[in-house]
Amino acid sequence: MVVLTGMLGFWLPAPARAAGPPVSLTLVDPAGFEAEVARHRGRIVVVDCWSTSCPPCVKEFPRLVALADRFGDEIVCISLSFDYEGIGSPEDVLPKVRTFLESVGAKKIVNLIGREEADVFSAKLDLTSVPAVFVYASDGSLATRFDDESARARLGRPFTYDDVEAAVMACRK
Repeated sequence: MVVLTGMLGFWLPAPARAAGPPVSLTLVDPAGFEAEVARHRGRIVVVDCWSTSCPPCVKEFPRLVALADRFGDEIVCISLSFDYEGIGSPEDVLPKVRTFLESVGAKKIVNLIGREEADVFSAKLDLTSVPAVFVYASDGSLATRFDDESARARLGRPFTYDDVEAAVMACRK
């Protein structure tokens, strides 16, 4: 079963009927995002920047969930949603994002949503578009950044979660 959601009419999986509390979702500005990454210093941090209106993001997002399941407490997986596009309030997109996150079982992930308009927030992170993934080493430094531009320059192709996992493995050494 699928549900139609979002301004663009993008199809998302129907929400899973999970027991327990709903997926936690926190609104952040860029400073709050940076503070969340810094809070996990001492562990590898993987940040997935995404939006429900981005088909590649939605397709690959379950790989972030699988990464969190595979490595457990050794790494921290953070999802940063860029769904707020400046229409209404950031709180207006919380149900749509939460529905998607619950449908993919993202309860072990730190789930954030930008409280600034997506274009403004992404510019502050020097992103031209989503999807993008940042991998931070345990010392808090940015080990690898995956986005369209950097992946094409480094890999000669779009990045995949196999590339992200390889970067995590390199940080574990």
